[in-house]
Amino acid sequence: MRFEKLPGYGIKLKIIIIGAGFTGVQLAKRLINEKNDVTLIDNDEETIRHASNRLDCAVIQADGNNLQTLEDAGIAKAEALVCVTDNDEVNMITCSLVDAVYPNLLKIARVRNYAYYINTSDAIKKHADTFGNKHRPLYGIDYMIHPDVEAAKTIVEAVKNGAVSDILSFENSDYELAHITIENGSRMAGCKLQDVRRLSDKPFLVVYVESGGRTSLPSGSTLLNSGDSIGLLACRKDLSELFGLCGSYIRELKKVVLVGAGRIGSIVAGQLMQQKKVSFFSGLRGTKSYMTQNLLIVDTDENLTKAAAARFPAANVFCTDVTDEGFIREEGLNTCDLAICVTHNHELNMVLAAYLESLGVAKTVSLVASSAYATIARKLGIDVPVPLRDAVVDSIMSHLRGRTVMGIHTINTGDLEVIECVLPETSPYIGKTLKNISDPGVFLVMLLQKDGTGEYTIPVGNTVLSTGDRLILVTGTVETRRILDRFNGK
Repeated sequence: MRFEKLPGYGIKLKIIIIGAGFTGVQLAKRLINEKNDVTLIDNDEETIRHASNRLDCAVIQADGNNLQTLEDAGIAKAEALVCVTDNDEVNMITCSLVDAVYPNLLKIARVRNYAYYINTSDAIKKHADTFGNKHRPLYGIDYMIHPDVEAAKTIVEAVKNGAVSDILSFENSDYELAHITIENGSRMAGCKLQDVRRLSDKPFLVVYVESGGRTSLPSGSTLLNSGDSIGLLACRKDLSELFGLCGSYIRELKKVVLVGAGRIGSIVAGQLMQQKKVSFFSGLRGTKSYMTQNLLIVDTDENLTKAAAARFPAANVFCTDVTDEGFIREEGLNTCDLAICVTHNHELNMVLAAYLESLGVAKTVSLVASSAYATIARKLGIDVPVPLRDAVVDSIMSHLRGRTVMGIHTINTGDLEVIECVLPETSPYIGKTLKNISDPGVFLVMLLQKDGTGEYTIPVGNTVLSTGDRLILVTGTVETRRILDRFNGK
């Protein structure tokens, strides 16, 4: 169930952000662009100076975990508090402190330590009735954002699809949105969008086209050229065939090297090793399994590799430099089907992935800092870049967009957003068909679930909207507020 404390979308919110690092600044930018009242607090003088030069909002140099500081910043009149400092304990303590005085304030905290995340999740599951009714949430945190878990999910989803594309999945839906490049000589190359449907009898939708560094919503006359990337929406069981239309083919991933045995690497390895026991791709594309893993885990940290070796006895774990020529030769890294680079150094991940691909590794996945770095990574030939910080900001924004919004996902260059929302009874679009409300080039309704029940389907022009329908739509980032206002009936 959605959190009910925030008003519907379109209402100006007062939001206090603790932590003016990259995530805090990016979050503040998006909230300011939507005309919200934002206050940013950090105790580092240089960080605050940098933020104040980039943002049109109140910026305060002070300790964010001080209640007097927060009250001076107007927390009594705020709708939400977001804690994204580099210190998990500070984020958690601040939320707990504020919850004791302002229990009705929405509190969101970024927490990197996986132990906190797991322990909190286990406690909530064990005492679901208690925490769901009478008691405040653990630590006073309404939403705990764990960036490593979000990144690991994205990586595993990409691996499930042979690492030919980064994949956006939707809860309770068989449909997935894949980012795929149109290869030279493929059947899609040179086709107009209006003619693409004739290439397959499988239901699919081209949601966006990325060309020349710009991502936009296409029209029927849009020409698809080799080298362009598209957002391909289809059932997961049909993706393999549709990838073939773009000139990309899923191959069996027999040998995988995972570079980085830290938090994200451990979560990814745990998912891969667990899934291996039950045929990782069972049921996704018929009965064929695309992964029979020989997993190598590599890190230069002795403590991390010892822990990985103990936790994953079926994997081959090495404490060494992955670029060492002797190691590459002895372990035959150039014959790997997939390299996943997830060290804490995001720039190093890009370099390692590009280097391993140059040696002959078939597919590469790299953890990067943001969507800007993801664009660079793709130009370096990396198949699936996973922007860590964008996932955090998207997750926080999902909780700040009001009770009709279920999720927010930024696409590629950040030009577009995918929005999961529920159509409220106040919407002026109730009883209207999609063709009556269409606005080509501005927004596109990709999927629809009638009355919040049943299966998601790709709607058509004659589809009639009803109260409670769940919609997944895509629009320009600068248009999000206006489009949601229109759907909500502001």
